[in-house]
Amino acid sequence: MNTIIRPLLFVTPCDQKPPRYGSPTGILYFCAMAETTHGFIPLQHTPLDSSTALERAREFYQLLDRRRTVREFSDRPVARELIELILKTASTAPSGANKQPWTFCVVSNPEVKAKIREAAEKEEYENYHGRMSDEWLKDLEKFGTDWHKPFLTTAPYLIVVFKKAYDRNAAGEKEKNYYVNESVGLASGNLISAIHNAGLVTVTHTPSPMNFLQKVLDRPDNERPFLLLPVGYPAEDAQVPKISRKGLEEISVWYE
Repeated sequence: MNTIIRPLLFVTPCDQKPPRYGSPTGILYFCAMAETTHGFIPLQHTPLDSSTALERAREFYQLLDRRRTVREFSDRPVARELIELILKTASTAPSGANKQPWTFCVVSNPEVKAKIREAAEKEEYENYHGRMSDEWLKDLEKFGTDWHKPFLTTAPYLIVVFKKAYDRNAAGEKEKNYYVNESVGLASGNLISAIHNAGLVTVTHTPSPMNFLQKVLDRPDNERPFLLLPVGYPAEDAQVPKISRKGLEEISVWYE
């Protein structure tokens, strides 16, 4: 049995909640709703000659190798259509039994962003003043971070990735999801790559604990916060840490 996905996009009206998912005003939801069908279809695949394949692989690597985590954002507006295409790209990721157990909550409402920042900074203050070990804090020194998170209100969009521990069918009955963390992790990787490909920047923000996101965004019990991504353009004077990636010999083992 295969699954066809028809993504639904809706924005919370100013005076009304969406029919199935209660939400604060000004939040765009991108949820996958599955419709089953039988049978198979031919694979659409275009073979590449070796030189073209190598050229494309090299260009793609060079593109992603220029990706950097950015914490200094501009408030320059970002077109909603750009965000929608980024979410569609994220949702092409493989998932356990094609369940697609993710919801992307897109926040542009300034009041909601301010609530998220307030709650996140409260947790981060506790992290930097007792929760984190001395070793952890030392490892963070090269990034120059602290509990202040201004990017949560400066960036025009926040994309909050939720993982769906289980789904509910039309009758309200529980349906299992499989390999949820792995599936949502793959979708998040696609999401970050798509953000970079669109000329935007982000930072993977994971305040711990993150349960406040479920409350602020009024998400159902089957959804758990997985990742928070501010999205936008970098500030004109943005800087990034002088760090390097591991070489191929450090990250791979070949059996030939």
